Amino acid sequence: MDSVRTDKWLWAARFFKTRALAVKACELGRIDWKKGEMAWQPVKAAREVHAGEMMRVKNDSGEFVIEVLGLSDVRGPAALAQGLYRETDESKAARAAVVEAKKAMPIYESTWESGRPTKRDRRVMTRLRGR
Repeated sequence: MDSVRTDKWLWAARFFKTRALAVKACELGRIDWKKGEMAWQPVKAAREVHAGEMMRVKNDSGEFVIEVLGLSDVRGPAALAQGLYRETDESKAARAAVVEAKKAMPIYESTWESGRPTKRDRRVMTRLRGR
């Protein structure tokens, strides 16, 4: 096997739980690829993935910049799936920085007598979150 559809590879590498979610991420522009010194380009779900390409994957877990090492079109155990790609050191550092930034954010936890925050409470929460 020398190539696999992008949505199948993302599903087999366990970036997404279903192929439908992988297709949706491709449609929304959350998956980019490049080969060599090219610029990042958005990926369509049916595009073929080859070993040696770089991919940028944005999902609920964060943004991953990975190099494709192996190809698979079947979903296997997690240990096997992790062997299909290698995450760059910069990507690991960036995700760790995001985690630390989230930990440093003030947490607004309060209980309301009515069970629901008021408009004023929501504004305070929004200010604390920095939005």
